Amino acid sequence: MKPIKRAALAAALALAFSTPGLAAGGKAKPQREAPPQPVGEAYSRNHSGQVVYQVLLGEIALQRGNVDLAVSAYADLAYRTRDPKVLERAVEVASIARRFDVAYEASRLWIEVEPDSSAARQTLAAVLIMQNRTDELAPHISVLLEQDKENLADNLMRLNRMLARVQDKTAVYRMLERVLAPYAGVAEAHYALATAAFHAGDRMSALMEIRKAGTLRPDWEAAALFESQLSARDSTEAAIGVLERFVAAHPKAREVRLHLARGLISEKRYAEAKQHFDRLLADEPENAELIYPAAVLALQQNDPATAEPLLRRLLERGAASERSVAAYYLGQLAEERSDPAEAIAFYKQVATGEQFVPAQVRVANLLLKAGGGLSMARTHLQEASRRYPPGQIQFLVAEAHLLRDAGRDSEALALFDQVIAQQPEQADVLYDAALLAEKLGRMDVVEANLRRVIALRPDNAHAYNALGYSFADRGIRLDEARQLIARAVELAPEDPFIMDSMGWVLYRQGDLPGALAQLQKAYAIRADAEIAAHLGEVLWASGRQDEARTLWRDAGQRFPDSDVLKAVRQKFAP
Repeated sequence: MKPIKRAALAAALALAFSTPGLAAGGKAKPQREAPPQPVGEAYSRNHSGQVVYQVLLGEIALQRGNVDLAVSAYADLAYRTRDPKVLERAVEVASIARRFDVAYEASRLWIEVEPDSSAARQTLAAVLIMQNRTDELAPHISVLLEQDKENLADNLMRLNRMLARVQDKTAVYRMLERVLAPYAGVAEAHYALATAAFHAGDRMSALMEIRKAGTLRPDWEAAALFESQLSARDSTEAAIGVLERFVAAHPKAREVRLHLARGLISEKRYAEAKQHFDRLLADEPENAELIYPAAVLALQQNDPATAEPLLRRLLERGAASERSVAAYYLGQLAEERSDPAEAIAFYKQVATGEQFVPAQVRVANLLLKAGGGLSMARTHLQEASRRYPPGQIQFLVAEAHLLRDAGRDSEALALFDQVIAQQPEQADVLYDAALLAEKLGRMDVVEANLRRVIALRPDNAHAYNALGYSFADRGIRLDEARQLIARAVELAPEDPFIMDSMGWVLYRQGDLPGALAQLQKAYAIRADAEIAAHLGEVLWASGRQDEARTLWRDAGQRFPDSDVLKAVRQKFAP
């Protein structure tokens, strides 16, 4: 419900009860002859009770949701009184009721009563925009621009925002071409035309207009940025070229230089981007907006000597989110230089943002490696989960990984199952749980989880491969195993582990030459212990025992802790 407006009621009362000739003190000024009264004023004086009644009727109707009655009351009163304030309120009430026909007529009458009123003309322009009556807008916009020459540039820049609701963008562009013709020497007029042409889908006209704007105001950064945006449709190189030329001519152009640096990063032209960030930071050394990308760029270039002092500065002066990002990267740098204590200290300063969960997971892993033990690492993850409930699932997964890496497979699988129960669409968790279940001999879980992964991600080559290999390794359902692995090969033809699976299923099916070709190719790509074990077994079965022994011996020296190599050597060449 809309409350009664005091201003509207007060205006009506003043209109109804005003007596011509009364001064502020209330004493009548003597007049030789009363001047001729407009129709509206005469009506208000002679029908004051009716005026008050209709105002009250309109406001109470509006308050009670009877918009039709409110519109009718105000429209009638506006036409009778021709008072500007009543006309203004009539337009407002009609617009609330979406009776734009009434709003249009009241606005026109208002201009007729007050032809020099900017408020009246702005109101009519707004109503015309709501009705998409573009052709009628032009003269009113022209008058409004002429009436406010002092703020011409700002008004030109606001034109397209004012016209945003008009659906026919081409009509807007054509209309502005006519309206702005007298301002051909004003840069902002060409900027407005460029914007209108862009929204109308006429990029070439937009480019032409924005270049005119740039010629009239050669140091105008907004024009250069807009031209770059339009040029990007041709190529990123063209867009960057616009910015480079502008910066060369105007070295102090901060915004253009910043956009140029970001554009160069997107094109992986890191060295050039760094030069621009260095210049920007020299002018604004404490600006976090510049410190952060400069630090990340240094990290990208593997330049920790440059990145670290920038990140420390950001950690001291940045906003909360920026401090968390800086702490996270500083933790990574500390890890890289083998300083786990400092890394943990930095990671614990990550308090917000998307880095919070990975930071706490890294703390847990560092605690484990630093001798804190599995119990301390798990406790940290559990406490982090309580501090940040949205990360509960991620912390459970991380805890499961800790248990798995510690060889506590049953407990790890139990945690994975807990995650799957809460979020059954987690394909990565289903896959990890399947691999653990295979180690535990839970083949029903293996098959169910991997089939679910395939259903969720039909392009997941590793799921097809894992399921096919699980059948092939047990010597069951070999035709299905081969089909599954063949699909994995289609999806990832250069993956050596998938080649290994194909070689293994071919071996199980008795195709020794085919198996040997696949396994030799796989081992040439990746000298892995399990691939070596399989290749040696196929060589052995092919009657090439000496080659098998040599392969196993060499692989054993490379992978001395491999259980699979030890098992195959024990089986065939004890």
